[in-house]
Amino acid sequence: MDKVEKRYEGQGFIARFDQKATLKAMELTDTAFGKVFIKRPGMMRWEYEVPEKQIIITDSKTLWMYRPEDNQVMTGNAPTYFGDGKGASFLSDIKVIRKNFIVTLEKNSNPDYHILKLVPKEKKYDIDAIYLSISKTTSDVARIVTYNSYGDETLIELSKFQFNQNLDDAMFSFTIPEGTDILQLEE
Repeated sequence: MDKVEKRYEGQGFIARFDQKATLKAMELTDTAFGKVFIKRPGMMRWEYEVPEKQIIITDSKTLWMYRPEDNQVMTGNAPTYFGDGKGASFLSDIKVIRKNFIVTLEKNSNPDYHILKLVPKEKKYDIDAIYLSISKTTSDVARIVTYNSYGDETLIELSKFQFNQNLDDAMFSFTIPEGTDILQLEE
């Protein structure tokens, strides 16, 4: 964890992501990919390119989920959805991992990665476990696999990192276009 924290201590980073979410009960799997921008502490911008354009932005206080094709933005309280490390938000403040999770090193046969298992210290949100694949050579978080109590799985693979980026705070705010439908997310 010391090496991972050191790797992510810079102001911000950019990476490509590939995401696969599986709802076990419905046997549904959705895939998506795009680019993520992270700025410490707590600011994230996920730009989905496929299957449809979508932007998820948080300035650590407010969450915006904008779907241009639907002319719709959903907005809510960011800590409700991203607080305490939920939704891969620990990437924007890596020290949250030690604070909110019990971290164990898993045995694995892959010579390139350490596998860390994160179990929430408090069951205040629907995460049973998170598995991080950490590059042994760079200490990059290359893969995040999250499981909830229903057995659903979300896998995010990160690549093409650009560390020590000085990202403008304006990237992590959203001005709702005129005429866009606004939906309030339940708190």
